[in-house]
Amino acid sequence: MPKEKWDYAAVQYMVYDATYFHKEGCLLNLMDATSKRIIAHLYVHKESFGEAYPWFLDLRYQGLSPAFITTDGERSILRAMNLVWPQASKQRCLYHLQHEGMRWLRTYPKTEAGKVLRSMLSNLCSIRTAREKEGFIDSYRNWANKYRDSVIIASGSTIASKDLKRTMVLINNALPDMFYYLEDKRVQPTTNALEGFHSRLKESYRRHRGLCKVHRTQFISWYCYFENHSL
Repeated sequence: MPKEKWDYAAVQYMVYDATYFHKEGCLLNLMDATSKRIIAHLYVHKESFGEAYPWFLDLRYQGLSPAFITTDGERSILRAMNLVWPQASKQRCLYHLQHEGMRWLRTYPKTEAGKVLRSMLSNLCSIRTAREKEGFIDSYRNWANKYRDSVIIASGSTIASKDLKRTMVLINNALPDMFYYLEDKRVQPTTNALEGFHSRLKESYRRHRGLCKVHRTQFISWYCYFENHSL
């Protein structure tokens, strides 16, 4: 398989994402946000702390110590990142936050609280200025002051109310790490660049279905290598 040497110490802006190949395994991927090149990948059974932590640790020993990591916020991965790179700021992917929150709230929320919150989330990925950021935060805080108690009280009564609470908790947890990209333009607000890479990888892989795990791993490694050298 191809081997590439990276100056990991030079990588300060990074994007993490994972993608599944149906029941055939999961690819963990790290992209240099500046060059859009894949700097490390690992093909595993599933995305988990047990798989990610030793991998991250080995990369740190090789010199990888980023200042910013954009991630979808998967809890086990965040835990591993915080242990290995506690100094790095973890930018939460706005698209994942928006998509997950709006999915829980449904297309047509039944409550006023759900309708207002869904409207706020629909504009999340379009925030480009500090003023728009403050507008979102103020709107959310006003929403929380008005609806928080009723949402908590009702959270056990219906699936819709449970999901409304889940969305509120999602935003509460992510809010401190949602807007680093406004302070530093080199920080990626979403994992879209890496997700686009995964889409192209899977499209190519579909022409080679039936590969055993060893050959599948080799295919992924060569694909990453050729994609890197085509940039």
